[in-house]
Amino acid sequence: MKIIILGAGQVGSSVAYNLASEANDVTVVDHDPVILQDLQDKLDIRTVTGQASHPEVLTQAGADDADMILAVTSSDETNMVACQVAYTLFHTPTKMARIRSVEYLNYPRLLSQEAIPVDVMISPEQLVTESIQRLIEHPGSLQVLDFADGRVQLVAVRAYHGGPLVDHELRELREHMPGIDARIAAIFRGGKLIIPGGDTIIKQDDDVFFLAARKHIRSVMSELRKLDKPIKRVVLAGGGNIGSRLSASIENRYQVKIIERSHDRARHLSETLDKTIVLVGDAADEELLLEENIENTDVFCALTNDEEANILSAMLAKRLGARKVMSLINRPSYVDLIQRSDDIDIAISPQQATIGSMLAHVRKGDVVVVHSLRHGAAEALEAVAHGNRQTSQVVGRSVEEIKLPPGCSIGAIVRGEEVLIAHHDTVIESDDHVILFLPDKKWIAKTEKLFQVGVTFF
Repeated sequence: MKIIILGAGQVGSSVAYNLASEANDVTVVDHDPVILQDLQDKLDIRTVTGQASHPEVLTQAGADDADMILAVTSSDETNMVACQVAYTLFHTPTKMARIRSVEYLNYPRLLSQEAIPVDVMISPEQLVTESIQRLIEHPGSLQVLDFADGRVQLVAVRAYHGGPLVDHELRELREHMPGIDARIAAIFRGGKLIIPGGDTIIKQDDDVFFLAARKHIRSVMSELRKLDKPIKRVVLAGGGNIGSRLSASIENRYQVKIIERSHDRARHLSETLDKTIVLVGDAADEELLLEENIENTDVFCALTNDEEANILSAMLAKRLGARKVMSLINRPSYVDLIQRSDDIDIAISPQQATIGSMLAHVRKGDVVVVHSLRHGAAEALEAVAHGNRQTSQVVGRSVEEIKLPPGCSIGAIVRGEEVLIAHHDTVIESDDHVILFLPDKKWIAKTEKLFQVGVTFF
């Protein structure tokens, strides 16, 4: 696929790394030649220096025959104009734009073929907000991902000593929970993948990824660790786009406080939020945190634009007694460092959340959801099966008949409103939403091919 990425910032660079590794023809456009040269030294891509929305620059980037344009510059306006130019001059089939401003997001009619032709709108702030909200809803989880409009969730948890299933074989899961079906998709032990089987024994400190219907998530979690107490008190460091959105979405269910440096921003937040307490101050101020009873805080989220400040304030909150701390971190190298330490419970990467949303539109076959896992090394995806036994490699076949790549597994099937956890004899029907776990990105092309319909189907 020929793809043009407009903008070589954190998101654009991360997307370039992901797409270039999958044998796509990638061109990156940015006004900074130094950043582009650095990317070109590391990746097999083309680069063009210039203003992303200018027709001449897009022509130079190969927009005449591009399959897709990803406009992810730091300017909403540049992204929208670039999509308009791509539509009007080059008839580019798929145009995706990163839109951050709520003022545009509140008027979806603006982004349509009749107005500004953006096929797919991506809001990193909204994706991150939803991700944090799911983590708060499931205390003790490391990652919570939605499939089939939230009917199925993939949850990562760390197995703790004392969990009923810890030091036991996986086949005992069904004995422990009669009437509740779940699938362990993968286990990571010391950073290394273990493909789970019935005789696999879960050990303390394993990171366990499991799939289950949304209503069964807490029951499965209770098998792997002692359930955390329900969340009551949440403190957010930073009242920017993410902090304000998150507060608005959870303030009716939890006691929420925002710590914001800017007096003007704090005043605006206090006027627009209903129940949230807004404090003016520095979230890394030990005295302020102690005054606000940080030791009784269930969740502390550091969400400012300064990732160093986020790390420091989250570490301080943890040391002062906050039960669970999360930090928004942009640099992948920082994320890796944080995940290996016990100072911060969860590192939230906007890039990983955004990339998954984009990849769903790059994948071949009818792939509707993609989630990037383990910093891009693995993926979970939701694909729709089409055709019949003659035209499809999956429809009309049981799970054990499907020739999946090594380590890949089918975890669940959503058929209408029904959620089926996949077993060896489960037969896939046309229009089923099939949720798969891929432990290695090298198997993506082969997995996509399974869900492509033969020409006789048409």
